Amino acid sequence: MTRTETIDTETYARSALSKTTLLKRGFVLLALVAVVLYAAIVGYMYAKQDTLLYKPSGELPDPNTVGMADVEVVSLTMSDGVLLTAWSAPPATEGAPTVLFFHGQSGNLGDRADRMREILNSGYGLLAPSYRGFPGSEGEPSEMALISDGVEMFDRLDVEGTDVVLHGQSLGTGIAAAVAEQRPNAQLLVLEAPFTATVDVASERYPLLPVSLLMKDQFATRDVIDEITVPTLIFHGTDDETIPLHHGEALAAMSGGSAKLHVVPEGTHNDLWSHGLWDEVQATLGQ
Repeated sequence: MTRTETIDTETYARSALSKTTLLKRGFVLLALVAVVLYAAIVGYMYAKQDTLLYKPSGELPDPNTVGMADVEVVSLTMSDGVLLTAWSAPPATEGAPTVLFFHGQSGNLGDRADRMREILNSGYGLLAPSYRGFPGSEGEPSEMALISDGVEMFDRLDVEGTDVVLHGQSLGTGIAAAVAEQRPNAQLLVLEAPFTATVDVASERYPLLPVSLLMKDQFATRDVIDEITVPTLIFHGTDDETIPLHHGEALAAMSGGSAKLHVVPEGTHNDLWSHGLWDEVQATLGQ
């Protein structure tokens, strides 16, 4: 081999080595960028998790403006001094129970006026709290605080001698179930579009994130459902895209058969009442 050929070969080898080095460095840089972005996403999700779980909005309306003239707006001071607003009405029918109603994760009580109207039209009483941090109420929402408030409200109704029906809607199912587990003397537990746990729903939505390690308020109804002795009705729609049907099915299975599952064909997350939910509740209470 001539000297020229030797030099060309060495130059080519150095060039190939340089390209390989650049490619490796490029891959390392991309990996570092991916790690930084992933860490940023994880950090954001951790920092913002409360705003993703609790979504209060709007102003709490006067009940009169949403067809609830027979409802009184009451202020309830919790044991830690936090002041909550609730809508309250006594049973119109003698001996009828009061429904302790726990709403979903967003909006305010006024968004559930149609449900409450049906409850009152049936002669039942109502106590519907606006959660901590939601329109009309002080404080900040958390799993521990909302469940504690729910138990305290149940006890206030119980002391008055009224039978209590616990009704949870979506996020409220986690509160209602926890109260039922602690207060087995409730007359009935109604779970409207429930989850096995909020952390399970989040894990399904964000499969690439370590949600179970990040999420503080997990509302694990699956962990208490088999301890609940209160008669339980579960309602879930086949077309629920917010909390898929398999959550309701799993809870019914975990209850050991003590919870009755009502699968609503074509039902979505927010229209179960228009598919006869309240008729089924009344039929159960009338048995």
